[in-house]
Amino acid sequence: MTSTYQSVLIRDTFTTAFVKNLIVVLVWLVLTYINSTLAATFFRHQTFYEDPRYILFIHMVINDGIQLTVTITLFILSYIFYKINVSFCCFFILVAVFTTRNTPVNLASMAIERYIAICKPLRYSQICTVRRTYIVIGLIWFICVAPDITDLFVTLATEPLSFFHESVFCLRQNVFKDPILAQKRKAFDIIYFSCVFLTLVFTYLKILFAARALSTADTSAQKARNTILLHGVQLAMCLLSYISPSVEIILHIIFPGRILEIRYANYLIVYILPRFLSPVIYGARDKKFRKYFVMDLLRCSCKYKVKPTVPLYKDRM
Repeated sequence: MTSTYQSVLIRDTFTTAFVKNLIVVLVWLVLTYINSTLAATFFRHQTFYEDPRYILFIHMVINDGIQLTVTITLFILSYIFYKINVSFCCFFILVAVFTTRNTPVNLASMAIERYIAICKPLRYSQICTVRRTYIVIGLIWFICVAPDITDLFVTLATEPLSFFHESVFCLRQNVFKDPILAQKRKAFDIIYFSCVFLTLVFTYLKILFAARALSTADTSAQKARNTILLHGVQLAMCLLSYISPSVEIILHIIFPGRILEIRYANYLIVYILPRFLSPVIYGARDKKFRKYFVMDLLRCSCKYKVKPTVPLYKDRM
């Protein structure tokens, strides 16, 4: 979690800490089960991994699963050990940052794919190929990794080797401490989310105009428009992770004795809640995916049926 007050040694009671961690772990188990089931449905059916739309979707599901696992691991470690080795902290922080940045950029890619499918249907098969989709995913990772990996290089150059053997409370500002890095992060955050926001607005308006031009009986454009609206909600929730430190400061001033509760609520709202949207957008709303998803669930349930018993007595020869 991100907080400006992590240096203050305020700890929960054992019962409170146990309840908080139990809730987080249970939520993680539920989301992991849902995401694993979605991934299993995707890989079982060739129709999905030959469709760019679902390839981008499953990439986001896997990315969110990694991000959720890393942040929950850090959450639990903060209660068990409070401080961890700087080298391990660097690894966890960088993976969390990469996967957090991936989500909005992936949303923009999915919105562009829907725009091409609705507004340029005759060229869709030429533009959106499986090969190009995997190239786009590679570019997403490059765009998200390149700016933030420099934090590690700057820290390696400015901090003594002994620093990486110390133990700290695992926060980004506690590991990557150079003030220039903080300014760089703010600049890239503005660039990333401005580009993604403009992409979502552009594709939404284009699809909206296309939906009005098409027959009312054709609902594909309307569904695409609603999907991009949900992507906008996801983007707004992603923005929370960047304004949460400022929100924590304000809430700490208003409720000075509730910093632990503020951090916990912030963690649930910023890092946990947005991960429920991906299964809803495609797992529940998409008819094609829902059809195969339900079919796989029924197939799995059949495995638990009682096998017929062998008769105890057989006719003797």
